[in-house]
Amino acid sequence: MSLNFSIPGLLAFCLLIGACKKNENKAEEVFHFNDTIQVDGLTRSYTINLPPSYYDASSFSLVLALHGGGGSSSQFEKSTKLTDKANAAGFIVVYPNGTGLIQTWNAGQCCGSAMNNNIDDVRFISMLIDKLISKYKINPKKVYATGHSNGGMLCYRLACELPDKLAAIAPNSCTMVTTTCNPSKPVPILHMHSKLDEHVPYLGGYGNGITGIYCTPVDDVLNLWSAKNGCTNAKHLVFSNSMYSYYQWSGCSDSRIDYYLTNDGGHAWPGGLPGSANGDTPSTAISANDLLWSFFQEFHLP
Repeated sequence: MSLNFSIPGLLAFCLLIGACKKNENKAEEVFHFNDTIQVDGLTRSYTINLPPSYYDASSFSLVLALHGGGGSSSQFEKSTKLTDKANAAGFIVVYPNGTGLIQTWNAGQCCGSAMNNNIDDVRFISMLIDKLISKYKINPKKVYATGHSNGGMLCYRLACELPDKLAAIAPNSCTMVTTTCNPSKPVPILHMHSKLDEHVPYLGGYGNGITGIYCTPVDDVLNLWSAKNGCTNAKHLVFSNSMYSYYQWSGCSDSRIDYYLTNDGGHAWPGGLPGSANGDTPSTAISANDLLWSFFQEFHLP
């Protein structure tokens, strides 16, 4: 079978193919882009990624991914590889940026210029959630937060102050540094940590990071949340092998607390890449992305 085109017809066909390619490229571009929002006189920036199925479905979960101190949205996206997970699983992920030349979050008693300048990062995240829900096909009952180090600390502060907007949190390699925490409802928590983390020791104490703050032991933080979540079952071991241990606080009010403690890795994102050229090697015992997404799917706001 042969195709016969007149010269005008051939030109039209070529133009049509070119237009399709341009439209295809344009469609790909709108899945991943940078944007800003004005908060308290500051221009706050973030990167958002929409999954490939975004234009074919009606509603999606949103995961806020908060970088560590000194990190950025682009760095965190690369080191966590969370966008790959979001595209495969079909959820929206947004990577907000902190403030300062060395970007940090005001998580309470940490960290950096964000804390020193009393930046209202809780207000920023609250306004960002509102904007994204109004602009994209996001189910407001399925908004979650995860973060590493200083970003994980902010997750805990958000759980304390924005429990009506977050269905669950999944902090990694961090402790809680806010002194005021009176959540209006239980908040499900998945905490991940390495025994070899020297920046935020899981047993508590002063890490070798640049903040110089005392780190509350992870067990103390999770026991505090166990009380706030009304958990009737204290910490108990669910599973353990040579690579990691999985603990749980259960019997909670519309929530649960999961804790994964690895024997390898360090101050890094489990299953990801080092956060910088001199960053710790991530744990290979668990995949933070797989764990947090599985955990998040179990919970939604009422």
